[in-house]
Amino acid sequence: MNEQSIILVVDDDQSIVELLKDFLENDRFQVVTANDANEAWDMFQQNTIHCIILDIMMPGQNGFDLCRRIRAESSVPILFLSARSEDVDKIRGLTLGGDDYIVKTASPGEIVARVKAVLRRTGTPPSSISQVLDYGRIKLDLVTRELVVDQTNVSLTPKEYELLRLFMEHPKQVFTYDQLLEKFWDGVGDKHTIRVHLSRLREKIELDPEQSQHLINIWGIGYRFEGV
Repeated sequence: MNEQSIILVVDDDQSIVELLKDFLENDRFQVVTANDANEAWDMFQQNTIHCIILDIMMPGQNGFDLCRRIRAESSVPILFLSARSEDVDKIRGLTLGGDDYIVKTASPGEIVARVKAVLRRTGTPPSSISQVLDYGRIKLDLVTRELVVDQTNVSLTPKEYELLRLFMEHPKQVFTYDQLLEKFWDGVGDKHTIRVHLSRLREKIELDPEQSQHLINIWGIGYRFEGV
């Protein structure tokens, strides 16, 4: 699992970043780092991140704000790292979508163990197994998160990837608007939110987005995926 798991470590204290990087790489994780929220967002957009260790108190945008921004696009595991042990911070972090809350007094070894635990819970795929959803002209690699359409690599946002994966893993199954909102937006949003994301996906995978052959709208209900 570790050889293909990329961990993003975000902290304005460079000594903590370097320490965690050393321990994680010693356990064969790949590590990318950032010292503030803006840099972290750029790294998140540029890499396939499997887990984020996120400091709360940083100059500018704090960890809670960054978590909220990431959760609008992705369900990637987030472990909050904080010097504060107050319950109110723990509750806020977990409520915003954090998967764990770690006080900085924890040893680096414990933090690595927490990373491994959350990756096991979220089912990060083993590096040695190729998992490709293959529907002819459309192929989605679940390990690298790469989409290939007509032999051309196509970029996806984290949210687009999660949506497409769900549909391709369950061909012909109809997913209602309510189901999609609950799964990907925590029940917050409306049909327009889903339509916008599915419209963008259609532009990336359909020969003619106006005459969709793969992502089929079931009028008034939701969508299904056809392998064709």
